[in-house]
Amino acid sequence: MSDVLPDVLEPGLRLVFCGMAAGLTSARLGAYYARPGNRFWPALATAGFTPRLFRPEEFRLLAGRGIGLTDLGKGQQGVDRQVVITDQDRARLREAILRIAPGALAFTSKSAAGLFLRQPGLPFGELPRELVPQGFPPTYVLPSTSGSNNGNWDRFGYQAIWTDTAMRLGFANPVAA
Repeated sequence: MSDVLPDVLEPGLRLVFCGMAAGLTSARLGAYYARPGNRFWPALATAGFTPRLFRPEEFRLLAGRGIGLTDLGKGQQGVDRQVVITDQDRARLREAILRIAPGALAFTSKSAAGLFLRQPGLPFGELPRELVPQGFPPTYVLPSTSGSNNGNWDRFGYQAIWTDTAMRLGFANPVAA
């Protein structure tokens, strides 16, 4: 099965964001988090991970900021609840992270983190070391930026979690997107 979207993974990255799988719009357009209404790109800029609001088609430029992108289910597309994660998917991500050794890993949803680690109900923020594979960098769980989560974004302060993570990881101070 071929990858739906290309990884942005290389040695020396400060951070890798890992989603569940490419959404249908992202797969069609060939760009990460491309569906209108997805908050990923505004969340990055607002939190201070990027100095400006990037467009989905600029995803390859993130490597220049020390940021990588991947998905747990590389050969799949659709909404999280439709994606079936296999041991092969878990092994691929584990090998990729160990090979490139980023400074940190951040899952962009509880679903992706929980399925990778086989731990449902994980909290937001940095995970305790005992929950992540040996040799992994500090690992974070962030609120999903999916448009289906927009109703919860402001209500539960999800942007603050993204901003706190950016500050913890030494990215620029947050800016308005």
